[in-house]
Amino acid sequence: MQTIKGPGIFLAQFAGDAAPFDTLESISKWAASLGFVAVQVPTWDSRLFDLKQAAESKTYCQDIAGALQQLGIHISELSTHLQGQLVATHPAYDPMFDGFAPDPVRGNVKARQQWAVDQLVLAARASANFGLSAHATFSGAIMWPYVYPWPQRPSGIVDDGFNELARRWRPILDEFDRHGVDLCFEIHPGEDLHDGASFERFLAAVEDHRRANILYDPSHFVLQQLDYLAFIDLYHERIRAFHVKDAEFRPNGRSGVYGGYQDWIDRPGRFRSLGDGQVNFAAIFSKLAQLDYPGWAVLEWECCLKHPQDGAREGAPFIKNHIIRVADRTFDDFAASARNQNLNRQVLGLDVLTPV
Repeated sequence: MQTIKGPGIFLAQFAGDAAPFDTLESISKWAASLGFVAVQVPTWDSRLFDLKQAAESKTYCQDIAGALQQLGIHISELSTHLQGQLVATHPAYDPMFDGFAPDPVRGNVKARQQWAVDQLVLAARASANFGLSAHATFSGAIMWPYVYPWPQRPSGIVDDGFNELARRWRPILDEFDRHGVDLCFEIHPGEDLHDGASFERFLAAVEDHRRANILYDPSHFVLQQLDYLAFIDLYHERIRAFHVKDAEFRPNGRSGVYGGYQDWIDRPGRFRSLGDGQVNFAAIFSKLAQLDYPGWAVLEWECCLKHPQDGAREGAPFIKNHIIRVADRTFDDFAASARNQNLNRQVLGLDVLTPV
């Protein structure tokens, strides 16, 4: 067993134009003041990070890592959630996702997709330059409009969809493999990889690629009413990143899992600040510690009620108090005796058994 690293914080929800949230060094100093020891960096935010330079220059990465180390901060992972989304999009969502890309490729789906792929390739190289072992992203979605089977799906459409998703991601996975970095897809509604069953189909389509792994976030499973503890039992060997995010699901007579097109504040399923929702984090941290989860516990703050800075301030001690420092010996070692084969045979009754 090994002790989970943390607490970390995902910076995407906090970055802004005003200090201290406008540069990587200043926002990391803020995070350190709250008790965080790592940051997960959104690579699309040029206020914080230059992905191209990080991919091309180890010196640039060393300078960043050194400056953060002076603050007591590590980089847990880099993130390409927005770029990953654009690797695979259904035309129905093109206008809404266009804003994720830079101006020169907006309105041009092929150019936008190629830009996204290029971004992932840069992220693989940048992750390696930082000495990171995992990277966070989204899978994108070709089939999401057809997640509910009505009208009846055309025969073979799901197989064709996963084959196309695999075709797009396989070269990216190979690039991450060349750099020794696990690509961790956040299992998330709105993505084709949104639960265990969909992840399994993708994994089969990429022939169990060793770099196709999981960013585990239990909040999305609460909203889907999926057993988030059993998920760990099933897929722990592929879990290489962890968003610590809370949620609640309180169905009523008007709406349930689908939410009735309501805003977040009125939906039965809502994201909450840590400790305000229904996720059993004690059980999650216990399972991940028992099953040798090798990575970081990173706060992703999302809440429809609480102020983000209050959520961040409360988040660091919440995670720290849930991280289990694993034991280096068993609790009953005081009663152990030295190995004695004669004693073992006597206890088992082997010396008095008559051979057949």
